Order: sequence, then structure tokens, then C-alpha cells
Amino acid sequence: MDQAARGRLRDWLAGALAAPDLVIADLKPLHGGAIQENWRLDVVIAGQLHALVLRKDAAATISLSRSRAEEFALLSLAHGAGVSVPKPVAFCADASVLGTPFAVMARVSGTGLGPKIVKDMALGGDREALAKRLGRELAAIHALQPDEAVSRFLGDKSARPGLVVVQRCRDSIDALGLTRPVLEWALRWAELHAPVNRPVMLCHRDFRTGNYMVDADGLTAILDWEFAGWSDPMEDLGWFCARCWRFSRPELEAGG
Repeated sequence: MDQAARGRLRDWLAGALAAPDLVIADLKPLHGGAIQENWRLDVVIAGQLHALVLRKDAAATISLSRSRAEEFALLSLAHGAGVSVPKPVAFCADASVLGTPFAVMARVSGTGLGPKIVKDMALGGDREALAKRLGRELAAIHALQPDEAVSRFLGDKSARPGLVVVQRCRDSIDALGLTRPVLEWALRWAELHAPVNRPVMLCHRDFRTGNYMVDADGLTAILDWEFAGWSDPMEDLGWFCARCWRFSRPELEAGG
């Protein structure tokens, strides 16, 4: 980020946080985000250091990802309900500041890299306790009641969200112009076996190892709310237990 952008960011933050003496002490890219661009942001206000994260769109993203404004609204909803998420600080919709809207949140300590969490037994504390804690967090997420800001973009509930996912996958394959009989067979199987009369709730929809942070004692935060929406809560359990997110520990069904 060049000096001009850094200056615009400082001025915007000073106004948003009502802190005219604000100084940016550190600003550098953070590694690990698969889709969005995250920056370590340290600011000093009245002599006190504040550890923050700035999150904005990367140059290349995917169409299914929610906007940063929507993700910030979801984060604010979850934080207000007591879900373990980073504290929302401010949102900038003015693209003239950094070229794209961005969110600022408190920086949480810990590690979020999936392979490291799975392999380093010094992380996460007692693993059985960690799994139980993640289960409680999921229960809190599924109990969320959308506020006015979130309701505006969530849309209507589908009676059978599994069929919506199947169709979305079919559309993606068709858009590529490829012939994939095995995937078509799998999607047909999923269509025929899609759950009926299941509850539909607000779900994270990317709840997996790699999207939460831990330290030596346990969970510190649930991250990456860009795919959250109405769904069958079993979708969140499905993501968490998927073999591809166990990171070379397929025998450990609960997220590795």
C-alpha cells in the first residue's frame, strides 16, 4: 500500500473512530486468506496501541462470496449474540479511500492455518474440549436471528436448501463446458437423497478447520463469514467433517 493510500486510510480511520490524533504504527499484508485480502493494522490513539485487521476484496475473488459490507453485517450480528468472532470496529463503503470497500476489526491472537492446527498438538488445548467448544459455537450460530441489516440481503428461505446447492454445482459445471459423468452421477444421487422437512437456519456454510483460530488454550475466534446464509444446519457439520479439510488426518473425523 503506497503512502498516498496509507494517508487516506489514516484520515478515514481518524474520522470513523473520532480520534484525530490517530497514527498508523504498522500496516502489512497478512498471509493465509484464501479469497480476501487481509492486512495487519496497528494504530495508536491517545498513546494506546490498538491491534486491528483490515479486510478488503482481493484482485481475484469468486462470485459466491458475499460483499465486505454483507460480511461485516454478519460479523456484527454474530458478535452481538456472543459468538466468538473478532470485534467489528468500522466499515468503509467509500471506494476512493483504498479502491474498494473494506472492513476493520479487532485482531485476535492465535493460529488459523489448518495443516498447522491439525499437526501441532500444542495448539488448541485439549482436543476433545475444542471439539465440544466448536459444537457450542455452531449452536450459537444456528440460533442467530437476523437483524434488519442482515435480513435485507439474506433473501427468502428455501424449503430444501440441499437442492439449491445441487443446482448451483450443476450450473458451475455447465458454465465450464465440461463433461464430468462422475460429478453428474454424484449430483443426481444428492438430488434424489436431499433431506425433506429439515429446519432451515442461518448457517456459517464454511465452518471448517482453517476458518477458526486457536492458541495454546483453545478457540479464539470463528473467521470468514463470506458464505453465510440460510441452510440446513447439517451443512455446517458436513463442512467440518469433510475429508478434504482434515489435512492428512482422515481418521480424525471432527475436522482433523
